Amino acid sequence: MQFRDLKAQYKALKPQIDSAIQSVLDSSEYILGNQVATLEELLANYVGRKHCIACANGTDALQLALMAMGVGRGDAVFTSDFTYFASAGAASFLQAEVIFADIHERTFNLSPESLENAIQRVISDGKYLPKVIIPVDLFGLPADYSQIIPIAEKYNLKILEDGAQGFGGKIADKKACSFGDISITSFFPAKPLGCYGDGGAIFTDDDATAECLQSLRTQGRSKRNRYEHCQVGINSRLDTLQAAILLEKFKAFTEYELRDVNRAADWYTKRLEHAVKTPYVPNGYYSSWAQYTIRLQDMETRDRVQCALKEQGIPSMVYYPLALHQQKVYAGTEAEDTAYPHTLQAVKTVLSLPIHPYLKEEEADRIAKIVIDNI
Repeated sequence: MQFRDLKAQYKALKPQIDSAIQSVLDSSEYILGNQVATLEELLANYVGRKHCIACANGTDALQLALMAMGVGRGDAVFTSDFTYFASAGAASFLQAEVIFADIHERTFNLSPESLENAIQRVISDGKYLPKVIIPVDLFGLPADYSQIIPIAEKYNLKILEDGAQGFGGKIADKKACSFGDISITSFFPAKPLGCYGDGGAIFTDDDATAECLQSLRTQGRSKRNRYEHCQVGINSRLDTLQAAILLEKFKAFTEYELRDVNRAADWYTKRLEHAVKTPYVPNGYYSSWAQYTIRLQDMETRDRVQCALKEQGIPSMVYYPLALHQQKVYAGTEAEDTAYPHTLQAVKTVLSLPIHPYLKEEEADRIAKIVIDNI
C-alpha cells in the first residue's frame, strides 16, 4: 500500500501525461516554455488572484516572496511552531528573526491568540521590527484568516500565506492561496496537486510585486535585457516538463480528485471518530487533505498503532516529531516549551494515515480496524 498513491494516479492519467511529456520533448522548450505561462494563468484564475509566478519549489516560493517583501536582518517573521521546516527556514536564510507561535488544539493551525501574544512580546522587547506573518494551511486546511488578517492590520504586518499543503482548500467560496498579501504553494509530488519532481508557485494581486517576483526568480534579470540585472535574485524556474504534467493533473484534481479525497477522509472519520481524535474541519471550511492526521492518547499508543500498521504493510507518518523551536538550528533562542503546549502535545500524539483520491473504501476500513484494535 502507498501512503500517497502516485502509481495509481499515473495509471489513471497515463495517456494524457505521456502525451504532455512528449509534446515538450518535441518542442525542446525545456525552460519557461509555453506550458509554464499557460499553467500560471490557469492557476491564477482558479485561486482567484491576478498573478501567478511559477518557480522551482515551495521553499524557493517562500524565500522569493519574503525577498519581494523586503525581509532581512532585524525583521521579525512570525509563523507556526508546528509545521515543516521551510516555513521558518526561508526567513532564517534571509537573516530575519523567526518568532514561533502555538497552534490551535483542534485544527493544528496557527493560534491567533498565541500569534498576537508573540507580536506584543516582540514589540515590547524592541530588538526586532515585526514585519510578516506566515500562517500555514496545514494538512490541507486553511488557517484562521478571519482572525489573522485583523491582527496583521492592527500591527501593520504583511501576510505570506504558506499554502504548500493547502492548495484546493477553501473557506466559504474563497480558495486557499488567495488570503495573503502574497501566497505560495508547492507541487512536491505528495502534495494535493503535485508534479513529478519539485515545483512551486507564488500568487499576488499586486502588479509591481508580480514584476519583482518574475525578476527575482531569474537572478534579478531586467525585462529589457536578459543579461542586465536590476536586483540580486536566485535561479528558480519551473521547468516546462513539470508544467505540462501539472496541466494534465490539474484537470483530474478539479474534476474528481478533490471530491474523492474528501470522500476518503469521510470514510476514516465515520470509522474512527468514536475511538480517536479525528481531524477537525470548522464549519464553512473545505480541506484538500494533504494528510489525514489523527491524534492518539499518548506517544506510547501512537507508536503501538504505527508499529501495528507497519506489520500489515501499511505506511503511516508522524508530521511532525519535533516542534520548530526544538530544532537544533534554533537552539539558544528565547523560545520556551511552556509557550507551546498544544504543539508539544501534537508532536507526541499525531499520526497521519494513508490518504489520496484513489484510496478504496475497503482499504480505509482495514486501516481503521487496525488503529482501533491497537489503541
